[in-house]
Amino acid sequence: MKCTYSCGSPEHNAARRRFLAGLAATAAGPVAGGLGVFSSPIAAAQLAAGQKRVVVFNMHGGLSQLESWDPKPGTETGGPFRSIETSVPGIRISELLPNVARQMHHLCLVRGVNTHEDDHGKGTYMMLTGRRQTPAAEYPNIGAVCAKAMTPGESALPGNILITPGGSGGRANDSAYLGPKYAGIALGNGQPPQYTTRPGHVTEPFDAARNDFRKRVNERFLSRRRTAITEAYVYSYEQAALLMRQREVFDVAKEPPKDHDRYGKYDFGRHCLLARRLLEKGVTFVQVSHSNYDTHNENFNFHIEQLGEFDRSFAAFVADLADRGMLDSTLIVVLSEFGRTPNINLYYGRDHWSRAWTVLVSGAKVQRGVAYGKTNAKGTEVVDGQVDHANLFHTYLQAVGVDSTDNFDIEGREVPIADPASKAIKQILA
Repeated sequence: MKCTYSCGSPEHNAARRRFLAGLAATAAGPVAGGLGVFSSPIAAAQLAAGQKRVVVFNMHGGLSQLESWDPKPGTETGGPFRSIETSVPGIRISELLPNVARQMHHLCLVRGVNTHEDDHGKGTYMMLTGRRQTPAAEYPNIGAVCAKAMTPGESALPGNILITPGGSGGRANDSAYLGPKYAGIALGNGQPPQYTTRPGHVTEPFDAARNDFRKRVNERFLSRRRTAITEAYVYSYEQAALLMRQREVFDVAKEPPKDHDRYGKYDFGRHCLLARRLLEKGVTFVQVSHSNYDTHNENFNFHIEQLGEFDRSFAAFVADLADRGMLDSTLIVVLSEFGRTPNINLYYGRDHWSRAWTVLVSGAKVQRGVAYGKTNAKGTEVVDGQVDHANLFHTYLQAVGVDSTDNFDIEGREVPIADPASKAIKQILA
């Protein structure tokens, strides 16, 4: 279906296909003997004891800060919606988010974001990697970084899951030099990955014998002709076998009917519920997509509908994590590639605006019930607490106990985990 309100950029025409595609891996660690050592049952409680987790809600296209986190009612740029009180006195958000407003005491609004980048592709790259895009280097997304830095070595589950409509288990190309082990696996529709059930005519003993033979052949081959590509294929196969044994972890139908009712019986509701399930089962990083906020036309009508979905499901998600004692160990982030213009165009839309917008964070070591940073009366510029993509990236990692000033050792070469020229937003970290 054609998106009539977006800018029609190449990123939006191709992003869905790129996002869902399972792309070839480029590097991997030694896995010739297979991953069978990880297949013994790992109690979820054991993983949960000290493990930190991150969940990112990616509002693709550019959520309007003026219709969400930083409303300016009564001004020429404010639009038709009111602001409402939240559970934190003095912090007001858009009336389109009444359920989230009741969870504000768990949340932190970073209202002074300025990234100086109004291009969809470049903005997305910056927000997910903490770096500006350059031909000289390719950087891993936040999901791959978290999977590398935080996933327990004995975990049988992948550490980087992307939940998006239509996702069917393919691998993303988001791990750069960290290798395919940490690349995202795209899931969707509240279903487990495709092709994770054994064909009915293949018995379990026969399948085990076949896999034992394959491992012996792999070991023999790799002892003489080891390459990054062969290791990547071996690793992908082994992880697929593990996913078959862990298939129920990804099945949101296992959640109680009352939870489906609370979250909403639509894609985003099911995806939020799946995200909660994956985090509870020990997955380190989950990204949930909600799109397409590229509202060059009919901005206000679109946000009424789209934020209605988001408000119900996201508020239920935050409340559940708080009630289940998971908020202290889980970082929540709501981001876009940029915000939207304070000025309203002749199509009743808002265009791209990266100079003054908002990112929401919550949980882990982030202070709660806080609004940090400030824009002017019309929302056209940041007047206090200005931060950018690199500051946010450092903050996400430090909030879950990762030293963002440290390095990854990539085949003997030290590579900074985050932009060494930047630093975290200490004012919002507890």
